[in-house]
Amino acid sequence: MTERHTTERRASTGTPRPERKVAVIGAGPMGLAAAYQLLQDGHRVHVYEASPAIGGMSTTFELAGTPIERFYHFICVHDRPMFDLLKELDLEDRLHWETTRMGFFLDGKLHEWGNPLALLRLPGLGPVSKLRYGLHAYLCTRWRHWRNLDQQQAAPWLRRWVGQRAYDRLWKPLLELKFHHHTEELSAAWIWNRIHRLGRSRKNLMQERLGYLEGGSATLLQALHEHIRAAGGHVLPGHPVDRVHLQDGMVKGVKLHAGTYAHDAVISTVPLRRVPDMVPALPQTDRNRIHALKSLAVACVVFKLKRPVSDKFWININDRSVDLPGIVEYTNLRPLDAHIVYAPYYLPAGHPTYQEDDNTLIERTWEHLRRINSALRPDDMIAAEVSRYRHAQPVCRPGHLADLPPANSSIEGLYMADTAYYYPEDRGIAESVRLGRQLARMVDA
Repeated sequence: MTERHTTERRASTGTPRPERKVAVIGAGPMGLAAAYQLLQDGHRVHVYEASPAIGGMSTTFELAGTPIERFYHFICVHDRPMFDLLKELDLEDRLHWETTRMGFFLDGKLHEWGNPLALLRLPGLGPVSKLRYGLHAYLCTRWRHWRNLDQQQAAPWLRRWVGQRAYDRLWKPLLELKFHHHTEELSAAWIWNRIHRLGRSRKNLMQERLGYLEGGSATLLQALHEHIRAAGGHVLPGHPVDRVHLQDGMVKGVKLHAGTYAHDAVISTVPLRRVPDMVPALPQTDRNRIHALKSLAVACVVFKLKRPVSDKFWININDRSVDLPGIVEYTNLRPLDAHIVYAPYYLPAGHPTYQEDDNTLIERTWEHLRRINSALRPDDMIAAEVSRYRHAQPVCRPGHLADLPPANSSIEGLYMADTAYYYPEDRGIAESVRLGRQLARMVDA
């Protein structure tokens, strides 16, 4: 094990605090944000990443010559942690805003969605159901406090507000296609936040406004990587951590295939399910909490097309012949050299669809796109690829935060979190940045 050096540094308050050598596990946005903050606070940092590239679920790959993220990301008007970091990295000019449109594919027909007129014109619902649905969506954008929803289940809460008819037609199919047998377990606070965040990212009642980074998420990730290196940090793709080395209940380092390396603290940002294997001495209470958490896998088909499927950024789907909750036509937000469409299947890891080979899944999803737009022809598909991620979507149940083990663990020097800690927020790079910097500041707490 390499020798550990400890020097003194002085906090802004004038109180001496020791410089610490910190290992960050995971080089996604959360891990890189944590490393960036640790270096700002005067620590030494090594970021260990199992994959050959940085980025996690934000990793960029080339799809027939087009650099694109494996899983889509967008920015909302109130994503303050993202804006603060972009300013610090001098990237504010790379942020662009677009007016986007939503659609709803119902019973074989694509409808406009996401504004009051679209709701009024939607078939299959009476005026009272539409009024209740619209009132609920509007009030969700105005509510600021989620704690009173934390102990409530989402499905009964939605039914009380919008009525059984609107729930069955507009909410239930989407939730069941995404959460399957977990549908009745979801927290009302989590659903509220989904409505709240998107509902507030608007220019007005009729227009949604979303943002993107020129160059995609790679712009932010590369800038973070460069700042980390310039500050003396190390980012090491292709270096999976096998074990966190402990002694007398304290973190002493990390064990890799190549050897053991001394560290004073470890911040884990990988899926929480991997932590018990890396930390065999993790207390049983924390292990039990981790194993009780539920998450869904994702198999996301990414298409590069010659022509668009629609003029919508996001299309919700409720059609018996389509087993997708929705698609995202990313180039209706961020212009590229062709039309990029994401079709994500959220599934239990043992689900037959998740186990399907890539070609079968691509062919089936292509038929779904043709169901939405019958003008699509086989030669419109330039390329397609499937990306999978085992722990993609946390299942946030009532009282979710109380179910999580503390991020500042009972093992001295060990800090851990993943996307489950964003609650009531859903996954997003802004939340990754916020939580990563928060974990880093715990090292000095």
